[in-house]
Amino acid sequence: MGDTYVETLISQHGAGTLFNTFTTAKRVINDQAVLSYPRGYWAPGRMARVSARGAISNIVATPGTIQFLLKLGTVAAPVTVFDSGQIQLNATAHTTLPFALDVTLRADTEGSGTNAKLFGHGEVCGIMFTLTAGQTDSAQGHQVIRVPQTAPVLGAGFDSTVVTDLDLWAGFSISNAGNGIRIDQYWSEDLGLS
Repeated sequence: MGDTYVETLISQHGAGTLFNTFTTAKRVINDQAVLSYPRGYWAPGRMARVSARGAISNIVATPGTIQFLLKLGTVAAPVTVFDSGQIQLNATAHTTLPFALDVTLRADTEGSGTNAKLFGHGEVCGIMFTLTAGQTDSAQGHQVIRVPQTAPVLGAGFDSTVVTDLDLWAGFSISNAGNGIRIDQYWSEDLGLS
């Protein structure tokens, strides 16, 4: 057996900005919460958990979807190592209601270039999420949805032999002032090497 421990490596120091009226995914955590992993950190079997708590707003009737991405790599060229897929927002309008996101990552391979890859699973929870379009609060209540919304696969390859930055991004399928996200709490934990 390897080392077994949990250590918080970074946490966001304060509530973030409310981002709305956008579609292309972008960073939604505070700059201070971007975690730099040392080279060689992502050895096969290394595990980490990334968690976010915040608020999401969505428009009524046809709010579209939201997508969460974990990006890792250099500041200039981060790649998507985890993609939640498109998560349907429900047809009841919401204004900054709480949600939770938890993703566990496991290093599958390591190496230079694009040889290092992570495998991720997670869940999102909030009254604004639904499995099918057109659902409302009265029909569904709080949903816990497993992510990714597709068959789990390894994320994009990255270079684990250099310092890499971990970042949380999000994007909406519909740009509207009523579709928004704010991250209030964010942290990343080292779960050790198995």
